[in-house]
Amino acid sequence: MPGYRHSALGLLGTFLTVLMAAASPAVAASLDYVATYVWSSPQEDPDFGGFSGLEISDDGLGFHALSDRAFLYWGSIDRDASGRIRGMNIAGRSHLADSKGNPLPPGRTGDSEGLALAQDGTIWVSFEGLDRLARYDTPDQPAKRIRKPPPEARLRVNSGMEALAIQPDGTLLTMPERSGAEGRPFPVLRYRDGQWDQPFEISRDGDWLPVGADIGPDGRLYLLERSFHGILGFASRVRRFDLGPDSISAGEVLLTTRPLQYDNLEGLSVWSDGQGIRLTMISDDNFLFVQRTELVEYRLRE
Repeated sequence: MPGYRHSALGLLGTFLTVLMAAASPAVAASLDYVATYVWSSPQEDPDFGGFSGLEISDDGLGFHALSDRAFLYWGSIDRDASGRIRGMNIAGRSHLADSKGNPLPPGRTGDSEGLALAQDGTIWVSFEGLDRLARYDTPDQPAKRIRKPPPEARLRVNSGMEALAIQPDGTLLTMPERSGAEGRPFPVLRYRDGQWDQPFEISRDGDWLPVGADIGPDGRLYLLERSFHGILGFASRVRRFDLGPDSISAGEVLLTTRPLQYDNLEGLSVWSDGQGIRLTMISDDNFLFVQRTELVEYRLRE
């Protein structure tokens, strides 16, 4: 009967379409390159450089940048009609102090790496050398003492608290730069309501090491990693993870750069530019004339 045959063929076609759709992989998110801006101090400033932490304001027009010598810079950003950075205007800087008000010296005590700004303006800084987390109500005030993480955190010498991110409720997530072995995952430490715990780990992939992190407008954890290739320089990678109350997803790779494509990218800020999620990264020039401070931006496409 023709009518039934056509109906059967239609049902078969619908079934095959659904089956093929289910078998097709989901389109992966990717990043579109926006621009790179080379930032140099407008005046002779021996403390300018070595940036390891970055926070961009919600409107993309303000910044806080942290050096690994415990100097914090802040100011405004000039952008063109396309949203590309055209200027970085420093409004102020501060030499961060310890809990007694003494300026932190360079080296192990003042090796500041991660930066996170709470919604109330509180400044959080993670330190890699002498492993610790510090809180600053303002950049010019002494640090507030924060209890140390538990001994089982497996923090190694000069590979302590590197990446730092803050969730909307004020919960802080930090992780070390090294795990101790290529097959060993990175422990993620959580500081919440004055207490430390380790709710989950992030898998390690060869010599990729975490250097920067942020919580995006989508509530996900974005992780900036780097890989050192000797005279060929640094390669960079960005992974993204879904977060549960006490769990984390396997993650997805959004970006992988070639060695020497950019300088030593260490700081990451994730924000919404009105068209999508934008990632702004800053490089650590190690205070060497052969390197430079770069601000590299990508926009997320899904």
